Amino acid sequence: MAKKYDVIIVGARCAGSPTAMLLARKGYQVLLLDRASFPSDTLSTHYIHQPGVARLGTWGLLDEVVASNCPPLNSYTFDVGPFALKGAPPAADGFAAGYAPRRKVLDSILVKAAVSAGAELRERFTVDDILREDGRVTGIRGHAAGGESVTEEARMVIGADGMRSLVARRVQAPAYNVKPTITCAYYTYWSDVPVEGVELYVRPERMIIASTTNDGQALTIVYWPHADFQRVRSDIERNFLTALELAPGLAERVRNGRRSERFMGSADLPNFFRKPYGPGWALVGDAGYHKDPITAQGITDAFHEAEWVAAAIDAGLTGQKPLEDALARYEQHRNNAVLPMYDLTSQLAALELPPPEMQQLFSSLRIDRTATNHFFGAIAGTVPIPEFFAPENLGRIISGAGIAQDVGDPEHALR
Repeated sequence: MAKKYDVIIVGARCAGSPTAMLLARKGYQVLLLDRASFPSDTLSTHYIHQPGVARLGTWGLLDEVVASNCPPLNSYTFDVGPFALKGAPPAADGFAAGYAPRRKVLDSILVKAAVSAGAELRERFTVDDILREDGRVTGIRGHAAGGESVTEEARMVIGADGMRSLVARRVQAPAYNVKPTITCAYYTYWSDVPVEGVELYVRPERMIIASTTNDGQALTIVYWPHADFQRVRSDIERNFLTALELAPGLAERVRNGRRSERFMGSADLPNFFRKPYGPGWALVGDAGYHKDPITAQGITDAFHEAEWVAAAIDAGLTGQKPLEDALARYEQHRNNAVLPMYDLTSQLAALELPPPEMQQLFSSLRIDRTATNHFFGAIAGTVPIPEFFAPENLGRIISGAGIAQDVGDPEHALR
């Protein structure tokens, strides 16, 4: 007799594996499927903000990330051309550093944790379709590499299979709050290129980001307007290096280093929410919500959503509350949590010169270290965006900078 699982999860990367781990730790029979085998890379900004690092710490997995020779990133540099803001976001639950592990490292740690918790893993397994009965999803049909078609049944099927999710397509999950694609991006790795924490360079129609990843490798990313993709793609290396010249100090360091891998990138960077649940199914991570990667929130969001959807499914399957109500609350919680960052990301991804009021804010932040750190916290997710950008808070920052300048003491606001 075929085994019936409690949950089948399609996709075993940074949304699927944590969801599988959390549910398996609660005693559920979980089947975790992925077309890839591990370790393997995937397109990604790599970065885990402090709230995501806190989740790794809570799950008992942060030590493995640190042991993978992935350095902590303890500072931000936000270079707007005439000057640069430097500081660090406030900590999240005591975790002060960010990390930027390679996905072939991080995803392997997450997959291993899911299996150790009791989830059954099938690598190189392609899901071909979703099974339904009386309007409810009841399982999947798929095949292993070179294998025959098989079916598996479950009480719930979770799509953690990315922004082009097969699960989302098959269940026709409605999309909403859709915005057009804004940017395109390419990234690569370098040896012998020193980087201080996370470096961000805001330039007209460009954003350049650099950080350090595993084994002393420097990761550099360049964003262009989406309309530039075909031009950039026609000569990636030349266009990439030309863009780096907009940050001369970084460009010089790169010239003195050595590129260690090929360029990777995409113009397929959509912005949308999907309804993340229905009869017998749920979505988590990029399958249910995706935004431009310029703020590097994808991994951190996936970790949070894994906790939320696992809690909702547990509440529903144990009868603590109706499953539909629990999943509806998951959607509401997700949307309330991520919508401010979704909007801020869209603004940053426009790659436009900051409007006068934002330029005034940046200028004021130069002499207010605490406010600068809170600005970085808004980007990192450790300071609520509505709180930082509230008119009264911005007014306080700007007026405080004016007082410091009036008294001729540029260090006044730093004390």
